[in-house]
Amino acid sequence: MAIINIEKIGIKIDDPERCKKFLKENGITYERWDTGKIENNEIDQEKILDSFREEIEKLKKMGGYTTADVINMNPSTPGLEEMLAKFRKEHTHSEDEVRFTLEGRGIFFIHPERGEVFSIEVERGDLISVPAGTRHWFDLCGERRIVAIRLFQNKAGWIPNYTNSGEDRNFIPVCFGPSFIRHNEH
Repeated sequence: MAIINIEKIGIKIDDPERCKKFLKENGITYERWDTGKIENNEIDQEKILDSFREEIEKLKKMGGYTTADVINMNPSTPGLEEMLAKFRKEHTHSEDEVRFTLEGRGIFFIHPERGEVFSIEVERGDLISVPAGTRHWFDLCGERRIVAIRLFQNKAGWIPNYTNSGEDRNFIPVCFGPSFIRHNEH
């Protein structure tokens, strides 16, 4: 279940219904999907995509997405730090950023037009859709592992538009989930 943290004003939301309501109020789609269709630690892209084909097709129709893939990041991923350095900078996209977490944990920071920056820690079973044009950035939690389905409208995939605001440098990714680890490698 997602955990929301509004660091600047000291608010943490971990109640499922309050999380969903808060995210909806901020334009972010959030759902919980059943992950019982696949084994823990499953990383075969085709098997994963086939297992969630029905859900993916439903999202494709609703959001105009044309392609889906599986990202698998872990400490042994070649170029992990370079990849994360791109994700950690505040950016927007010209399309929604849709992610369904199958393994591991990550943290999205959202920088709304009005209000304080907040983070959303996602874990196995969490589906999140950050709307096009939303300022945000992403990092992994302390175990530095995530497997997620990604959906795209543009077949080219992940295309960031960096804001160069520097806001991302004001936040250290702190995850509160089952294996709380403070990660401060910036």
